[in-house]
Amino acid sequence: MAGYTFFTNPMSRGQIARWALHEVGADYEQVIVDYGAPKPAALLAANGLGKLPTLVHHSADGDYPIAETAAICAYLAETEDNGALAPTAQERAAYYRWLFFAAGPLEQAITARSMGFEPNERQKVSVGFGCYDLVVDTLAAHLRGSDYVCGARFTMADVYVGSHVLWGTMFKTLPELPEFVAYGERLSARAKYAEAKAIDHALIAAAQATTQAAASAEAKV
Repeated sequence: MAGYTFFTNPMSRGQIARWALHEVGADYEQVIVDYGAPKPAALLAANGLGKLPTLVHHSADGDYPIAETAAICAYLAETEDNGALAPTAQERAAYYRWLFFAAGPLEQAITARSMGFEPNERQKVSVGFGCYDLVVDTLAAHLRGSDYVCGARFTMADVYVGSHVLWGTMFKTLPELPEFVAYGERLSARAKYAEAKAIDHALIAAAQATTQAAASAEAKV
């Protein structure tokens, strides 16, 4: 049995978890969960919400389910590859700050804007992220002075924070600021990033081909 069972869909945040798995060299078996299809019983047993990605670690003393993408990244960093991508004592503050900044304020701000919600002055106190522009400026200011989240060294926090930056600049949910573009270029040049993305891109292409073939066959009936 592989060390991990990886429930994912290539059109989900599972892309982030796959990159993390490859960065630490984890041995995993993927279970592709199609949207619109019933959730596998094993997925629901591991995560009652049925969210993707979900990971199950098969260790010597039992199975451990891990959900929430930021948590998956942090868990893998601590558990695999002798903790090479986990933070040092000096990096820990920045590592956890920006990991949870991306999971909280950054994602909240992007989601709120995409759904047409802009907090007014009174609401800014309560929403947890202030406003979209403040979140963007805060992250850009940090990356302006650092090659990576924790400084000069790539850590697992960069997998999570960087995925948001890469996705955001690609799909225009984040502005193409010079700090974001340069950071994204450093990350996308990593061999493990390319390795993981190639798998998901191939899965997406295969699914699209299947959909197109089914639509063509239906049109001929």
